[in-house]
Amino acid sequence: MFVSLAVVTVFMSALLLVSAGAKSLRTRHITEQMSTLGVPQGMMAFLIGAQIAGAAGVIAGLWWGPVGIAAAIGLALYFAGAVAFHLRVGDRKGASPAVVLTMASVALIALRAATL
Repeated sequence: MFVSLAVVTVFMSALLLVSAGAKSLRTRHITEQMSTLGVPQGMMAFLIGAQIAGAAGVIAGLWWGPVGIAAAIGLALYFAGAVAFHLRVGDRKGASPAVVLTMASVALIALRAATL
């Protein structure tokens, strides 16, 4: 069970760090997407920080379970919010990756709780 947790944790952390990097570079794709979703530019630093903190938290959670669970709960809420923002503007295609990442975050919660 712990091996599954480690694999999902590394996968999720890598995705979070890549996403945070893209947001910090303010690529045209990201800027247009955030504008379409109605996310203010002032929120970008918060979103980047949340993704980096989530990645660090789930990695730290491999050693200290409660931190991993708390980080995974935060990520589940983060991605559930992303789903809501996409659906609010009718972007079902864009909501799909956020749904998958919400489910991966819930899986992290369950896996970490099962390995305490």
